[in-house]
Parts: sequence; C-alpha cells; structure tokens
Amino acid sequence: MSLDKDQVQHIAMLARLKLADGEFAQTVEKLSRIVDFVDQLGQAKTDGVVPMAHPLHATQRLRPDQVVEVDDRDHIQQNAPLTENGLYLVPKVIE
Repeated sequence: MSLDKDQVQHIAMLARLKLADGEFAQTVEKLSRIVDFVDQLGQAKTDGVVPMAHPLHATQRLRPDQVVEVDDRDHIQQNAPLTENGLYLVPKVIE
C-alpha cells in the first residue's frame, strides 16, 4: 500500500510534525516502505501460535511483600503549612 502526499500531510498534522515541501517526497517513500513491511508481517501464517509476553521462558523472581519502613507521616507533615486527614492541602490554582 503506497501512501500519497495528502495522507502523509494528514499523518504529519496528527503527529504535530512540520515538514518542509522538499521533505514530502522522501517522507512519502519512507512511510510507504514501513506500511508495506507491516502489511507483509500481517500476511505471516500465525495459526496455532500461542501469544507470548517474552521470547524467553524466564520467571520473575518476586520478593515477599513486607513493610520495611516505619510510618513517619505525622512527623513529616509537621513541617507542612496545612494538612488534613494525612493529606497536604495546597492552594487552588485552576479556576
């Protein structure tokens, strides 16, 4: 599938890219090759292939979920100008 200049202009607008007039021919060619390659990948036979998250059969080593720090919130919030129910109160900045 080849892209034309209008499609590339639309893509550039969506991506907030500013392309000079001289860059369009090269960009059309590059994007067309990318789209053609993606189409080629889409034609690969994947029937019976199980999706996988990672190509290696590794398991993630997990550590036990333990609390290792003490709760110093009240001590830390003593320096804050305003707090309420353990939350910092800040001035409203959006009207």
